[in-house]
Amino acid sequence: MRKLYVLLPGPLPGPLPGPPRGPPRGLLRGLLPALLPVLLLCLLPVWQAAPAHAADNGSWSVYPVASKVAARPYFALSADPGQTLTDKVAVRNTTGGPLTFRLYAADAYNTARDDGFAVRGPEERMRGVGAWARPATSRVTVPGHRTVTVPVTLRVPREAEPGDHPGAIVALDERVDPGSGTLALGVRRAVGARVYLRVGGPTLPALAVEDVHVSHHQPLVPGLGASTATVSCTLHNTGNVTLDPKVELTAHGLFGRTLLHRTLTRVPSQLLPGQRVRLTESWSGAPQLDRADVTLTASAPGTRQSAGASFLALPWLLAVVVFAAGAVTGVLLVRARRGRARRSAHVRRSPRAVPTPSSR
Repeated sequence: MRKLYVLLPGPLPGPLPGPPRGPPRGLLRGLLPALLPVLLLCLLPVWQAAPAHAADNGSWSVYPVASKVAARPYFALSADPGQTLTDKVAVRNTTGGPLTFRLYAADAYNTARDDGFAVRGPEERMRGVGAWARPATSRVTVPGHRTVTVPVTLRVPREAEPGDHPGAIVALDERVDPGSGTLALGVRRAVGARVYLRVGGPTLPALAVEDVHVSHHQPLVPGLGASTATVSCTLHNTGNVTLDPKVELTAHGLFGRTLLHRTLTRVPSQLLPGQRVRLTESWSGAPQLDRADVTLTASAPGTRQSAGASFLALPWLLAVVVFAAGAVTGVLLVRARRGRARRSAHVRRSPRAVPTPSSR
């Protein structure tokens, strides 16, 4: 059975290339302790929608220990290769009865489904924060309406690559909800506090726009219906820092006419290092008779990259008419050429006139 680990939206900042230098975007909305980062762990096929009660993650919360909860809704850490850091994580139970959790550290990645921030499961192989961070205990029981604090040790190996290493400290409920309905489901809920770790060394922001594709659809008869196109590409973070990319889509027709210029809105605000996401944009009102050059330009502080593709907008009916006209013209030209050839051959085969003897 496949598993899906998704970190649901919460009072989290925008992309953090390192420790925050000021109040991150959206932090003011995160001043309420009830809106803490939450992690939904669904032990069900990825095509199965999450059950309705999965939003009931306000039963417990996980956050870094601080004088005020809202002051540290996530871990923002810096370390050099070979350095060891110590911190504390708090697990708060807001229900009336005791809850027992499995506490572990996990690596983060961008989901292919919605480009969101997700973490590896406890049984998956960890290479970053998930392998370097260790809570003092892997199992904790929190009484009702109480908070338990657990020390966390993070040992950065000497061979660690510089740059950003995102992850989370996760409290996974040991109980399994059998679910309801005809389809048997096993759902385990979890809550996690994000970890933004930057390892000292050279940083390289870099983006790549890959595999640009344009799918064009238009009516059979020009003007009788709308023409649409779908532009897609893969956005790849090839650097070692988390990026907040902006992607612009432009299209130019014959003679350099601008057909389209827009900024894509469905772009992840946190594209993690090494991650790829697939972007798709619909274009209504695409040309019906033109040659279009489509360009996608991705940019972030310190990096900018473009790639494109072209397509020919030619209605099928017009194409058939042009093809038929060309075929008829070709046939007529061939027949005319053959007729001239036959007439020339007939002239060459005609006997020459024999002169008669002159009379004396």
